[in-house]
Amino acid sequence: MQKIIVSTDENLRELTKHHTFVMPIACYKSVISNDNSNHIYGYVPLHWHEEIQFVSVLQGEGIFQVNEEYIELKEGDGLFINSGRLHMSKSNTSCTFICLNVSPHYILSQELYNIYVKPYIEATNLPYILINTDELWGKNILNAIYQIYQYIDQKPQKYEVDISIKLTFIWRNLIASGFQLQFIESEELKNNRVKGMLSWIHQYYMEKITLADIARAGQLSKSECCRYFKMSPLNYVIDYRIKKSLYLLQRSDFSVTEVAYQVGFNSTSYYISKFKEIMRTTPLAYQKKILNNGPSN
Repeated sequence: MQKIIVSTDENLRELTKHHTFVMPIACYKSVISNDNSNHIYGYVPLHWHEEIQFVSVLQGEGIFQVNEEYIELKEGDGLFINSGRLHMSKSNTSCTFICLNVSPHYILSQELYNIYVKPYIEATNLPYILINTDELWGKNILNAIYQIYQYIDQKPQKYEVDISIKLTFIWRNLIASGFQLQFIESEELKNNRVKGMLSWIHQYYMEKITLADIARAGQLSKSECCRYFKMSPLNYVIDYRIKKSLYLLQRSDFSVTEVAYQVGFNSTSYYISKFKEIMRTTPLAYQKKILNNGPSN
C-alpha cells in the first residue's frame, strides 16, 4: 500500500495539489488504522486548503476534527468540510473513506458562483455540515461522490463531463438542505487566530513552550487562549510532539531517547508515559513493529 504524506507550509496550508489531468478535483480512497494505514503517520495531520472537501465513510469508524470540533463518523456517514477550515482525521480502530476535494470556483460558472457558492464558502457558521443520510439530499450527495470516484478510477468516455454534472448535482443538494448562512467577523478572526497559534506550535514544537508563548502567537491573554482550545494548549503541544515522533520512530538510526529529545521532550520517561497514554503502546514496541513490517505495509 502506498504511503501518503500530507505536507503543509508553516501556516498549516496543505501543499498537495488536488487535481486530475484537466480538472481542479481529486477523489481518492483513504485507509486509516493503527495497523494498516496508507497515511505515513497513521492519521491525517491537521491542515487546511482552499478546496472544499466531502467525506464518505465506506467502512469502520473515524474521528474527524474541523477547527476545534470533533465529529465521529461511521460506515454510511458523510461530511462536508468548508474551504479554509483546519481539519484532521484519525481512527481508534480502522476507517476507510472516500475524499472528494474540489476548487469552489469549479462547481458553477463565475456568475452563479457569486450567488450560490461564495456565500456558503464565506459563512462563519458552516465550518462543516454533517451529511444526513436519512434525508434524500444526503443520500444523493454520497451516491454522487461514489460515482465520481468510479469515473476517475475507470475513466469512461467523456467522464470529465459526467463529473462536472455530478458536482453541480452535489452542490444543488447541499444548498437545498436549508442551512441558514451567517457571517460573524469575530468568528473569522477566531479562526485566523487559531490557525496562527497552531502554526506557531508546529514551527517551534521542538523548543520549550509555555502557555504565554502560545497566547502571544494568537495575540490573546492566557485565559482567552485556553478558551480557544478544546484541550489545553499545552496538552495539544504534547499530542503534536507525539505525532511528530511517529515519523522518527520509523527510522532505525534513532533510539527512543533520541526521538524524545528531537521532538521537544526533556525526559525520556515522560515521553514514554505520554506516548503510551496516546498511542496505547510504547515507543519501542511501535518502532519494532514498523521496522519489522516495513514502511509500505
